[in-house]
Amino acid sequence: MSDNKTDILIIGGGIAGCIAAISLVDTHHVTLVDKLSQPKERIGESLAPAANRILDELGLLKEIENHSPPIFKQNLGMQSYWGSDQLQIVDHMRNPDGFVKSLDRKAFEVYLRKVVEDRGVNCFWGSALYASSYEDSCWEIKLRSVVDESTDQQISAEFVIDASGRQSHFARSIGVKRQVEDKLLACWITLPNVQENTMSTISSSSNGWWYSSVVPNGKRVMAFHTDSDLIEKSALKTAQSFIDLAKENEQMKMLLNEAKSAMEFHGTTAANSTKLEQVAGKQWVAIGDAAVSFDPLSSQGMFNAMASAMQLQRLINEFGFADEVSKHYTNQVEQIWAHYLKHRSLFYGAERRWKSEFWERRL
Repeated sequence: MSDNKTDILIIGGGIAGCIAAISLVDTHHVTLVDKLSQPKERIGESLAPAANRILDELGLLKEIENHSPPIFKQNLGMQSYWGSDQLQIVDHMRNPDGFVKSLDRKAFEVYLRKVVEDRGVNCFWGSALYASSYEDSCWEIKLRSVVDESTDQQISAEFVIDASGRQSHFARSIGVKRQVEDKLLACWITLPNVQENTMSTISSSSNGWWYSSVVPNGKRVMAFHTDSDLIEKSALKTAQSFIDLAKENEQMKMLLNEAKSAMEFHGTTAANSTKLEQVAGKQWVAIGDAAVSFDPLSSQGMFNAMASAMQLQRLINEFGFADEVSKHYTNQVEQIWAHYLKHRSLFYGAERRWKSEFWERRL
């Protein structure tokens, strides 16, 4: 099959796209496209223990566990200041799938891209979706190089997987809109870690909630989550303004006081709960954040990216590219979304100390 024809075109080379490509390449000609030439730094490092099953099924788990330099640190549990001033410990000691993995997210995505290439997926890095149309039972996709905008590539695909994250570039290109549940954003920094304790910390405050976790290579992530319209933009514009805000929280203040060297400010990123109004259609499906994006409080974003890719792989192996794939996949996503909204409501409802707009919205 020539480079301009493929069985499956995946738009988005993050975790969802790479897992989908790895799972499908043994049975189909797969092409993977991403507008980034290299993965970038991203917040979101907690990989749920159940992901170990997927990594093992794809032959990746042992490689990741033995990778040098390390891609992850074992996370023994969570120190929680939620609903009470008293510390509560939630550990993973009895989880049959093991511990949470606190990932170096960029290193993990670099690793997955290498596996994709090694296993024979046709890759176009640094190429963005430019146009799409459905003709003669195939999707005709135009790509444009982000380096040289005069360079176009056209690919004919029997099936398209939108794995382009919250932007859902393919679904948007065919007119599908997103349902937005809230305005949550995350502002984050990385700083040196000086603690031997590898547990994460979560702590609520009057206008949002804080999170911190140890990641590989002597670093720690610290993030604040609030609604975009409830905080002065200047408060999240610089490292110093972030630090000033963090010092208002006792747990974050303690971590900042222990760090003696440079911190890296990464700015803000969307963290709200959203869902495509249509997650699948004629010979196309959206997976991961492109289909549904979760509040980071759930710690399920990366696992959902991987699990939705595997759900789709099984459906394609059973039904090919027939309409049954879209029907079954849509039903599965609707069930997951309903379950997620219920549990999000229960978890936020457990915090009753703060009488503010942020918490009132979630009650």
